[in-house]
Amino acid sequence: MAEFDQIRSTAGTRSAEIDAGLRAHMNKVYGTMSIGLLITALAAWAISGLAVTTDPAAAVAQLPNGIMLSKLGGAIYMSPLRWVIMFAPLAFIFLGLGALMSRASAATVQLAFYGFAGLMGLSLSSIFLVYTGFSIVQVFLITSISFAGLSLYGYTTKKDISGWGSFLIMGVIGLIVAMIVNMFLQSPAIMFAISILGVLIFAGLTAYDTQKIKTTYLAHAHHGDSEWMGKAAIMGALNLYLDFINMFVFLLQLFGNRN
Repeated sequence: MAEFDQIRSTAGTRSAEIDAGLRAHMNKVYGTMSIGLLITALAAWAISGLAVTTDPAAAVAQLPNGIMLSKLGGAIYMSPLRWVIMFAPLAFIFLGLGALMSRASAATVQLAFYGFAGLMGLSLSSIFLVYTGFSIVQVFLITSISFAGLSLYGYTTKKDISGWGSFLIMGVIGLIVAMIVNMFLQSPAIMFAISILGVLIFAGLTAYDTQKIKTTYLAHAHHGDSEWMGKAAIMGALNLYLDFINMFVFLLQLFGNRN
């Protein structure tokens, strides 16, 4: 009986340690993601401010809504450099991240994530020229509330939603292809459909990725590899960051008020 009580006590202690570790792991995921979002927002706002001018003599171009672009604005929004800026975040995700995860330390991967967040801010800076500041803040708040609810569902649900992954990833690939095609077609109807599907797909990915972060931690917690877990937290933060950013952009396209 004493041995049984000791085993039960040990198991209970171990379970409590895993629960505490999971909370710390999720706090790091959400904390890293939040810093990334802050960097993106500040970078986008600062760059958009430098990209415009009120001096007609210094303007290199004028947008249809009357906003005048500075030399920097002309370079990043109207020159071929805009294509590099547009696809640079995708290149980082598909080409650079895998090498960093396998070779670099957790601290280096975290710095790379923050650099990526700044690059994403550059890519998204044009929204401040297209949409009103009030609608950007409004849609950001809507996205935050939706994201919190979806992530909470993914964390607390007892249902295994891992089967969603393959369908959602196929949906993301389909979205990318449709967006590239519509860059040439410029169809408002197709863009509207893409925005609706984008919101639905990344809403599903928010819940899916949250549950995946949780199950990944529980599956590896007993290994005690702090370096690996640190990288896993950053990867989880990156996935949730991308879910948030994409859901925000698609909601902005649906509900944002243009300048």
